[in-house]
Amino acid sequence: MMHILKKCCLPVCAVQILCTGCGFRGPNPGNMPYEPDTPEPAAHDGVFVSEHGTMRFGGDGTNVELDFDAELAGLTGLPEGTQTGSYVFLSGDLPPHGSMPVRYDTAHELQISVGELSAVISMGIASEDGKTAQAGVNTVTPERIPMLFHEDGRFFDVMFTKTDSAETD
Repeated sequence: MMHILKKCCLPVCAVQILCTGCGFRGPNPGNMPYEPDTPEPAAHDGVFVSEHGTMRFGGDGTNVELDFDAELAGLTGLPEGTQTGSYVFLSGDLPPHGSMPVRYDTAHELQISVGELSAVISMGIASEDGKTAQAGVNTVTPERIPMLFHEDGRFFDVMFTKTDSAETD
């Protein structure tokens, strides 16, 4: 009798675990992707600069003013020069839902839209040798926004850091 229970229970339990973990959750997938049990950080506010341009955030979590040089514009597919647009931080590809809006301290991507153009940019920090990169929780902080690129088999980043707006005016 015990032998029959083992043969039946093991497959039934395995199927239950798989169905519970992989089931479709509808349009609102709950706490997916995982967000830390901490208060959501305030939206970026102020001017962030890099060697390839600036991003000015108004603190509303939606609008941004960009000023990218030709090189960064080419990497992102966004226009060169001063532009006004919108942004949202994304989770990265999480099957079955794809990229979803998340708070920036858990983001793997940044979507910037300018007019009809939209670009999804990876967030991360490249190692000095360019062979590896760090991405994920706490890569984007209130003081930095690291854009990560991969070209010719190497990673490199463009680090935007918050500055005193008086320095850039």
